[in-house]
Amino acid sequence: MAIASIRDMDVKGRVLVIRADLNAPCKDGVVTDATRIERFAAGLKPLLAAGARAVVLSHFGRPKGKVVPEMSLAPIAPALAAALGQEVAFIDDCIGPKAQAAAAALGDGQAILMENLRFHPGEEKNDPAFAAELAKLGDIYVNDAFSAAHRAHASTDAIAALLPACSGPLMDEETAALAAALEAPKRPAVAVVGGAKVSSKIAVLKNLVNKVDAVIIGGGMANTFFFADGLSIGKSLREEDQVETVREIRSLAARAGCELVLPVDIVYAFKFADNARSFIAPVDECPDDGIILDAGPKSVIRFRSVLANAQTILWNGPLGAFEMRPFEQATRQVALEAAELTRSGLVTSVAGGGDTVAALNMAGVAGDFSYVSTAGGAFLEWLEGRTLPGIAALDRAKAA
Repeated sequence: MAIASIRDMDVKGRVLVIRADLNAPCKDGVVTDATRIERFAAGLKPLLAAGARAVVLSHFGRPKGKVVPEMSLAPIAPALAAALGQEVAFIDDCIGPKAQAAAAALGDGQAILMENLRFHPGEEKNDPAFAAELAKLGDIYVNDAFSAAHRAHASTDAIAALLPACSGPLMDEETAALAAALEAPKRPAVAVVGGAKVSSKIAVLKNLVNKVDAVIIGGGMANTFFFADGLSIGKSLREEDQVETVREIRSLAARAGCELVLPVDIVYAFKFADNARSFIAPVDECPDDGIILDAGPKSVIRFRSVLANAQTILWNGPLGAFEMRPFEQATRQVALEAAELTRSGLVTSVAGGGDTVAALNMAGVAGDFSYVSTAGGAFLEWLEGRTLPGIAALDRAKAA
């Protein structure tokens, strides 16, 4: 898709209605992780410097169409102001006369933050009337929230038909990184796919085997592959109803010439707990009362060798129970390899998903990847090959 970008427009004196995702974690009314806010602010700063007037919209939590004081965006305003290095006024609604007056009063280079979109039922219902109220706030609609683009809501879908519509800087950055990793990757391209369940990644795996040259499979997902092969995996997490799915994925991979790379040894314990006594064994030697919690050292060597031959790495999901020691080792060691290859300029590495970001932070390498997406569901749906409603809306708007 060739979507219009706000960076290609003259924004001086124009009021931008910007859909952001500022759904940052808070405790006692204070933002505890401002990563999303800072990344959004980095793209907004040049627009404000060019004279844009910004009306910032976002959701926060799931208030289900009702005003829930604990889900107010008020605590976000100081964090956004700090990230921008300037004052950001907070408006206690996102539609209506007060909101419109605040937007109309903006001067060049100023920004305001509106109250939680989801306090209104029309947001999640993609209500045209609610979208029309949002459209009254400005001159140009800017979607800068890739992480919310998989939702067809009023602020991501319906509004795009009511104003000149375009993508924002962070949206541009995100879609460019993902397209480079998935749509036209430098080859060999390798995907690392982990996590607990095959069932949650069926569409991802089916799409990836047709896009990349190898897929490294780890985490609880690998257990289901072992189970499908008739291996004893003790009390390990597995999905016995996904055996046919595993066989289908293997068949698709074989037809596409994509190698599926599974662990060759395991780390198991007799209880699922931090610092539980652990044992290393070949994949076919898990005791009946054992629980597989990580890939073993031989697997790490194998995975690292696959990455060493890659030019593109796409990562979604941890390779073991990385939240608990010593079961973070496979994730850590393979992440360190991907980071080193990236720093050396040998690969382009793109990662995304909540657990993935946490795992890379655990390994201390999130800053070394070419791009790390903070999107969760949207990143997953992109990997599945779906067209995201928020991006489709921008494409339609350009065509119109």
